[in-house]
Amino acid sequence: MQAARQRQARLTKPPGALGQLETLSVRLAGVFGTPRPDPQGVAVIVAAGDHGVAAEGVSAFPQAVTAAMVGNFLLSTPAGPGGAAVNALARSVGAQVYVLDAGVAAELPDHPALIRAAVRPGSRNLRRESAMTREETVQLILAGAAAARRAIDAGADLLVPGEMGIANTTAASALTARLLNLEAGQVTGRGTGVDDATLSHKTRVVTDALARNGSRADDPLGALADLGGYEIAAMLGMMLQAAALRRAVIVDGFVEGSAALVGVALAPELRGFLFAAGLCAETGHRAQLAALKLEPLFELGLRLGEGSGGVLAAPILKAAAATLREMLTFEEAGVPGGGE
Repeated sequence: MQAARQRQARLTKPPGALGQLETLSVRLAGVFGTPRPDPQGVAVIVAAGDHGVAAEGVSAFPQAVTAAMVGNFLLSTPAGPGGAAVNALARSVGAQVYVLDAGVAAELPDHPALIRAAVRPGSRNLRRESAMTREETVQLILAGAAAARRAIDAGADLLVPGEMGIANTTAASALTARLLNLEAGQVTGRGTGVDDATLSHKTRVVTDALARNGSRADDPLGALADLGGYEIAAMLGMMLQAAALRRAVIVDGFVEGSAALVGVALAPELRGFLFAAGLCAETGHRAQLAALKLEPLFELGLRLGEGSGGVLAAPILKAAAATLREMLTFEEAGVPGGGE
Protein backbone atom coordinates (compact mmCIF):
# COMPACT_ATOMS: atom_id res chain seq x y z
CA MET A 1 0.00 0.00 0.00
CA GLN A 2 2.89 2.35 0.75
CA ALA A 3 4.39 1.62 -2.67
CA ALA A 4 0.98 2.25 -4.25
CA ARG A 5 0.69 5.60 -2.45
CA GLN A 6 4.11 6.62 -3.69
CA ARG A 7 3.20 5.69 -7.25
CA GLN A 8 -0.13 7.54 -6.98
CA ALA A 9 1.75 10.67 -5.98
CA ARG A 10 3.80 10.52 -9.20
CA LEU A 11 1.03 9.78 -11.70
CA THR A 12 0.24 12.33 -14.43
CA LYS A 13 -2.52 14.22 -12.64
CA PRO A 14 -2.84 16.75 -9.85
CA PRO A 15 -2.70 15.08 -6.42
CA GLY A 16 -6.17 13.95 -5.38
CA ALA A 17 -7.67 14.66 -8.79
CA LEU A 18 -9.15 11.15 -9.04
CA GLY A 19 -10.79 11.44 -5.63
CA GLN A 20 -11.99 8.15 -4.14
CA LEU A 21 -10.45 6.20 -7.02
CA GLU A 22 -7.03 6.95 -5.58
CA THR A 23 -7.95 5.66 -2.13
CA LEU A 24 -9.62 2.61 -3.62
CA SER A 25 -6.59 1.78 -5.74
CA VAL A 26 -4.30 1.88 -2.73
CA ARG A 27 -6.64 -0.34 -0.75
CA LEU A 28 -6.81 -2.79 -3.66
CA ALA A 29 -3.01 -2.86 -3.72
CA GLY A 30 -3.13 -4.01 -0.11
CA VAL A 31 -5.78 -6.65 -0.78
CA PHE A 32 -3.94 -8.19 -3.73
CA GLY A 33 -0.41 -7.65 -2.41
CA THR A 34 0.93 -5.67 -5.37
CA PRO A 35 1.34 -1.95 -6.12
CA ARG A 36 -0.24 -2.62 -9.53
CA PRO A 37 -3.41 -4.60 -8.72
CA ASP A 38 -5.21 -6.23 -11.64
CA PRO A 39 -8.49 -7.76 -10.40
CA GLN A 40 -10.23 -9.78 -13.09
CA GLY A 41 -13.35 -11.90 -12.52
CA VAL A 42 -16.46 -10.70 -10.71
CA ALA A 43 -18.88 -13.09 -9.01
CA VAL A 44 -22.10 -12.48 -7.08
CA ILE A 45 -23.37 -15.27 -4.84
CA VAL A 46 -27.05 -14.81 -3.99
CA ALA A 47 -27.89 -16.62 -0.75
CA ALA A 48 -31.63 -17.21 -0.37
CA GLY A 49 -33.28 -17.95 2.95
CA ASP A 50 -36.65 -17.54 4.57
CA HIS A 51 -37.41 -16.02 7.97
CA GLY A 52 -39.90 -17.16 10.58
CA VAL A 53 -40.49 -13.55 11.53
CA ALA A 54 -42.33 -13.11 8.22
CA ALA A 55 -45.33 -14.56 10.08
CA GLU A 56 -45.49 -11.27 12.01
CA GLY A 57 -46.55 -9.35 8.89
CA VAL A 58 -43.43 -7.22 8.55
CA SER A 59 -43.17 -7.37 4.74
CA ALA A 60 -45.25 -6.10 1.84
CA PHE A 61 -44.86 -9.46 0.11
CA PRO A 62 -45.67 -13.05 1.11
CA GLN A 63 -42.93 -15.52 2.01
CA ALA A 64 -43.60 -17.53 -1.16
CA VAL A 65 -41.82 -14.78 -3.11
CA THR A 66 -38.44 -16.05 -1.87
CA ALA A 67 -38.78 -19.41 -3.64
CA ALA A 68 -40.29 -17.75 -6.72
CA MET A 69 -37.34 -15.38 -6.97
CA VAL A 70 -34.87 -18.26 -6.69
CA GLY A 71 -36.60 -19.68 -9.75
CA ASN A 72 -36.26 -16.32 -11.45
CA PHE A 73 -32.52 -16.18 -10.68
CA LEU A 74 -32.12 -19.56 -12.40
CA LEU A 75 -34.60 -19.11 -15.26
CA SER A 76 -33.44 -19.37 -18.84
CA THR A 77 -34.26 -16.16 -20.73
CA PRO A 78 -33.49 -14.89 -24.24
CA ALA A 79 -30.86 -12.60 -22.72
CA GLY A 80 -29.17 -15.41 -20.80
CA PRO A 81 -29.46 -17.20 -17.45
CA GLY A 82 -31.74 -15.49 -14.95
CA GLY A 83 -34.51 -12.93 -15.22
CA ALA A 84 -33.92 -10.91 -12.04
CA ALA A 85 -32.27 -7.52 -11.68
CA VAL A 86 -29.02 -9.02 -10.43
CA ASN A 87 -28.85 -11.26 -13.52
CA ALA A 88 -29.33 -8.34 -15.91
CA LEU A 89 -26.81 -6.18 -14.07
CA ALA A 90 -24.32 -9.04 -13.89
CA ARG A 91 -24.57 -9.63 -17.63
CA SER A 92 -23.92 -5.93 -18.24
CA VAL A 93 -20.57 -6.09 -16.43
CA GLY A 94 -19.61 -9.68 -17.23
CA ALA A 95 -20.13 -11.02 -13.71
CA GLN A 96 -20.93 -14.62 -12.85
CA VAL A 97 -24.07 -15.32 -10.75
CA TYR A 98 -24.28 -18.18 -8.26
CA VAL A 99 -27.41 -19.05 -6.24
CA LEU A 100 -27.23 -20.71 -2.84
CA ASP A 101 -30.23 -22.23 -1.05
CA ALA A 102 -29.47 -21.21 2.53
CA GLY A 103 -32.88 -22.24 3.84
CA VAL A 104 -35.80 -21.48 1.55
CA ALA A 105 -39.17 -22.60 2.95
CA ALA A 106 -40.13 -24.56 -0.17
CA GLU A 107 -39.08 -27.54 -2.23
CA LEU A 108 -36.75 -26.20 -4.90
CA PRO A 109 -36.34 -28.19 -8.11
CA ASP A 110 -32.89 -29.42 -9.00
CA HIS A 111 -30.84 -27.06 -11.12
CA PRO A 112 -27.15 -27.29 -12.02
CA ALA A 113 -26.57 -23.69 -10.94
CA LEU A 114 -28.26 -24.10 -7.53
CA ILE A 115 -25.95 -24.71 -4.57
CA ARG A 116 -27.85 -26.55 -1.84
CA ALA A 117 -26.85 -25.70 1.73
CA ALA A 118 -30.14 -25.53 3.68
CA VAL A 119 -30.25 -27.08 7.13
CA ARG A 120 -33.85 -26.00 7.80
CA PRO A 121 -36.68 -24.53 5.67
CA GLY A 122 -36.36 -21.03 7.07
CA SER A 123 -35.30 -19.56 10.39
CA ARG A 124 -37.43 -19.46 13.51
CA ASN A 125 -39.49 -16.41 14.48
CA LEU A 126 -36.92 -14.10 16.05
CA ARG A 127 -39.64 -12.09 17.81
CA ARG A 128 -40.41 -15.16 19.93
CA GLU A 129 -37.15 -17.16 20.04
CA SER A 130 -33.67 -17.35 18.59
CA ALA A 131 -33.73 -17.50 14.81
CA MET A 132 -31.06 -20.20 14.58
CA THR A 133 -28.96 -22.42 16.77
CA ARG A 134 -25.28 -21.67 16.98
CA GLU A 135 -24.53 -24.98 15.27
CA GLU A 136 -26.83 -24.16 12.34
CA THR A 137 -25.22 -20.75 12.08
CA VAL A 138 -21.75 -22.26 11.82
CA GLN A 139 -22.96 -24.72 9.17
CA LEU A 140 -24.20 -21.88 6.98
CA ILE A 141 -21.04 -19.85 7.52
CA LEU A 142 -19.04 -22.83 6.26
CA ALA A 143 -21.45 -23.30 3.33
CA GLY A 144 -20.99 -19.67 2.34
CA ALA A 145 -17.22 -20.10 2.58
CA ALA A 146 -17.40 -23.14 0.29
CA ALA A 147 -19.45 -21.17 -2.24
CA ALA A 148 -16.87 -18.38 -2.15
CA ARG A 149 -14.06 -20.86 -2.78
CA ARG A 150 -15.99 -22.22 -5.76
CA ALA A 151 -16.35 -18.73 -7.25
CA ILE A 152 -12.73 -17.83 -6.58
CA ASP A 153 -11.49 -21.10 -8.06
CA ALA A 154 -13.46 -20.15 -11.18
CA GLY A 155 -11.62 -16.84 -11.44
CA ALA A 156 -13.38 -14.32 -9.20
CA ASP A 157 -11.16 -11.61 -7.73
CA LEU A 158 -14.09 -9.35 -6.74
CA LEU A 159 -16.74 -11.18 -4.72
CA VAL A 160 -20.23 -9.79 -4.14
CA PRO A 161 -22.29 -11.52 -1.43
CA GLY A 162 -25.98 -11.09 -2.20
CA GLU A 163 -29.24 -12.17 -0.60
CA MET A 164 -32.90 -12.89 -1.12
CA GLY A 165 -35.36 -13.53 1.68
CA ILE A 166 -38.69 -12.03 2.60
CA ALA A 167 -38.42 -10.31 6.01
CA ASN A 168 -34.62 -10.30 6.00
CA THR A 169 -34.44 -6.55 6.63
CA THR A 170 -36.23 -7.22 9.93
CA ALA A 171 -33.49 -9.68 10.89
CA ALA A 172 -30.79 -7.28 9.69
CA SER A 173 -32.35 -4.44 11.71
CA ALA A 174 -32.42 -6.50 14.89
CA LEU A 175 -28.87 -7.74 14.40
CA THR A 176 -27.55 -4.25 13.61
CA ALA A 177 -29.31 -2.76 16.63
CA ARG A 178 -27.80 -5.40 18.90
CA LEU A 179 -24.25 -5.11 17.59
CA LEU A 180 -24.24 -1.29 17.53
CA ASN A 181 -26.24 -0.87 20.76
CA LEU A 182 -28.92 1.18 19.01
CA GLU A 183 -32.69 1.38 19.41
CA ALA A 184 -34.89 -0.46 16.92
CA GLY A 185 -36.24 2.79 15.49
CA GLN A 186 -32.75 3.99 14.61
CA VAL A 187 -32.07 1.13 12.21
CA THR A 188 -35.44 -0.23 11.04
CA GLY A 189 -36.55 0.82 7.57
CA ARG A 190 -39.24 0.09 5.01
CA GLY A 191 -37.62 -2.98 3.46
CA THR A 192 -39.88 -4.02 0.59
CA GLY A 193 -41.62 -0.65 0.77
CA VAL A 194 -44.09 -1.07 3.63
CA ASP A 195 -46.48 1.72 4.61
CA ASP A 196 -46.21 3.79 7.79
CA ALA A 197 -48.43 1.49 9.85
CA THR A 198 -46.46 -1.59 8.88
CA LEU A 199 -43.16 0.20 9.51
CA SER A 200 -44.36 1.05 13.01
CA HIS A 201 -45.36 -2.57 13.56
CA LYS A 202 -42.05 -3.81 12.14
CA THR A 203 -40.17 -1.57 14.57
CA ARG A 204 -42.18 -3.03 17.48
CA VAL A 205 -41.30 -6.54 16.29
CA VAL A 206 -37.61 -5.66 16.29
CA THR A 207 -37.97 -4.04 19.71
CA ASP A 208 -39.60 -7.19 21.06
CA ALA A 209 -36.84 -9.36 19.58
CA LEU A 210 -34.18 -7.26 21.28
CA ALA A 211 -36.12 -7.30 24.56
CA ARG A 212 -35.85 -11.09 24.73
CA ASN A 213 -32.19 -10.51 25.62
CA GLY A 214 -31.24 -13.70 23.83
CA SER A 215 -27.79 -12.44 22.90
CA ARG A 216 -25.10 -9.88 23.67
CA ALA A 217 -23.19 -7.43 21.52
CA ASP A 218 -19.89 -8.88 22.76
CA ASP A 219 -20.82 -12.30 21.35
CA PRO A 220 -21.24 -11.57 17.63
CA LEU A 221 -21.74 -15.19 16.62
CA GLY A 222 -24.41 -15.58 19.30
CA ALA A 223 -26.09 -12.37 18.14
CA LEU A 224 -26.14 -13.67 14.56
CA ALA A 225 -27.73 -16.94 15.68
CA ASP A 226 -30.26 -15.14 17.85
CA LEU A 227 -31.35 -12.33 15.53
CA GLY A 228 -30.03 -13.07 12.04
CA GLY A 229 -30.88 -15.50 9.30
CA TYR A 230 -29.37 -18.35 7.35
CA GLU A 231 -28.51 -16.24 4.32
CA ILE A 232 -26.82 -13.66 6.54
CA ALA A 233 -24.66 -16.42 8.03
CA ALA A 234 -23.82 -17.66 4.53
CA MET A 235 -22.77 -14.17 3.41
CA LEU A 236 -20.54 -13.89 6.48
CA GLY A 237 -18.80 -17.09 5.39
CA MET A 238 -18.32 -15.70 1.89
CA MET A 239 -16.71 -12.55 3.28
CA LEU A 240 -14.36 -14.35 5.65
CA GLN A 241 -13.28 -16.88 3.01
CA ALA A 242 -12.68 -14.23 0.37
CA ALA A 243 -10.52 -12.23 2.76
CA ALA A 244 -8.58 -15.36 3.75
CA LEU A 245 -7.80 -15.90 0.05
CA ARG A 246 -6.90 -12.21 -0.46
CA ARG A 247 -9.83 -11.24 -2.62
CA ALA A 248 -11.88 -8.03 -2.44
CA VAL A 249 -15.41 -8.19 -1.02
CA ILE A 250 -18.02 -5.70 -2.24
CA VAL A 251 -20.67 -5.09 0.44
CA ASP A 252 -23.94 -4.31 -1.31
CA GLY A 253 -26.54 -3.00 1.13
CA PHE A 254 -28.18 -3.23 4.52
CA VAL A 255 -28.60 -6.98 4.90
CA GLU A 256 -25.06 -7.55 3.64
CA GLY A 257 -23.92 -4.84 6.04
CA SER A 258 -25.30 -6.77 9.00
CA ALA A 259 -23.16 -9.75 7.98
CA ALA A 260 -20.13 -7.48 7.64
CA LEU A 261 -20.68 -6.12 11.17
CA VAL A 262 -20.56 -9.66 12.54
CA GLY A 263 -17.48 -10.43 10.46
CA VAL A 264 -15.49 -7.40 11.60
CA ALA A 265 -16.47 -8.07 15.22
CA LEU A 266 -15.14 -11.61 14.86
CA ALA A 267 -12.07 -10.76 12.76
CA PRO A 268 -11.20 -7.03 12.73
CA GLU A 269 -8.72 -7.46 9.84
CA LEU A 270 -11.68 -8.33 7.58
CA ARG A 271 -12.46 -4.62 7.28
CA GLY A 272 -9.44 -4.07 5.04
CA PHE A 273 -10.94 -6.40 2.43
CA LEU A 274 -14.41 -4.80 2.44
CA PHE A 275 -15.53 -2.19 -0.09
CA ALA A 276 -18.92 -0.53 0.27
CA ALA A 277 -21.03 -0.30 -2.88
CA GLY A 278 -23.69 2.39 -2.67
CA LEU A 279 -25.56 3.94 0.21
CA CYS A 280 -28.87 2.11 0.17
CA ALA A 281 -32.25 3.51 1.13
CA GLU A 282 -32.58 1.48 4.36
CA THR A 283 -32.55 3.57 7.54
CA GLY A 284 -29.73 1.76 9.30
CA HIS A 285 -27.24 1.58 6.46
CA ARG A 286 -25.46 4.82 7.35
CA ALA A 287 -24.90 3.55 10.89
CA GLN A 288 -23.45 0.31 9.54
CA LEU A 289 -21.05 2.07 7.18
CA ALA A 290 -19.96 4.46 9.92
CA ALA A 291 -19.22 1.55 12.25
CA LEU A 292 -17.34 -0.26 9.47
CA LYS A 293 -15.49 2.95 8.50
CA LEU A 294 -16.42 2.44 4.85
CA GLU A 295 -17.28 5.13 2.28
CA PRO A 296 -20.08 4.33 -0.20
CA LEU A 297 -19.28 4.73 -3.88
CA PHE A 298 -22.66 6.09 -4.97
CA GLU A 299 -26.17 6.91 -3.80
CA LEU A 300 -28.81 5.74 -6.26
CA GLY A 301 -31.69 5.05 -3.87
CA LEU A 302 -31.26 1.28 -4.27
CA ARG A 303 -33.02 -1.04 -1.81
CA LEU A 304 -33.45 -4.22 -3.80
CA GLY A 305 -30.76 -6.45 -2.39
CA GLU A 306 -29.66 -9.49 -4.42
CA GLY A 307 -26.16 -8.02 -4.55
CA SER A 308 -27.39 -5.66 -7.25
CA GLY A 309 -25.57 -2.58 -6.00
CA GLY A 310 -22.42 -4.61 -5.44
CA VAL A 311 -22.39 -5.69 -9.06
CA LEU A 312 -22.67 -2.03 -10.13
CA ALA A 313 -19.67 -1.16 -7.96
CA ALA A 314 -17.38 -3.77 -9.48
CA PRO A 315 -16.44 -1.73 -12.60
CA ILE A 316 -15.56 1.22 -10.37
CA LEU A 317 -13.09 -0.90 -8.41
CA LYS A 318 -11.62 -2.31 -11.60
CA ALA A 319 -11.26 1.21 -12.99
CA ALA A 320 -9.56 2.39 -9.81
CA ALA A 321 -7.03 -0.44 -10.10
CA ALA A 322 -6.47 0.38 -13.78
CA THR A 323 -5.48 3.96 -12.99
CA LEU A 324 -2.78 2.80 -10.59
CA ARG A 325 -1.61 0.03 -12.90
CA GLU A 326 -1.74 1.68 -16.33
CA MET A 327 -1.29 5.43 -15.89
CA LEU A 328 2.23 6.71 -16.41
CA THR A 329 4.17 8.75 -13.90
CA PHE A 330 5.42 12.22 -14.80
CA GLU A 331 8.88 10.74 -15.29
CA GLU A 332 7.68 7.86 -17.47
CA ALA A 333 5.58 10.12 -19.68
CA GLY A 334 8.16 12.91 -19.91
CA VAL A 335 5.58 15.40 -18.66
CA PRO A 336 6.91 18.35 -16.64
CA GLY A 337 5.34 19.02 -13.28
CA GLY A 338 6.12 15.95 -11.24
CA GLY A 339 7.25 16.87 -7.78
CA GLU A 340 6.13 20.52 -8.12
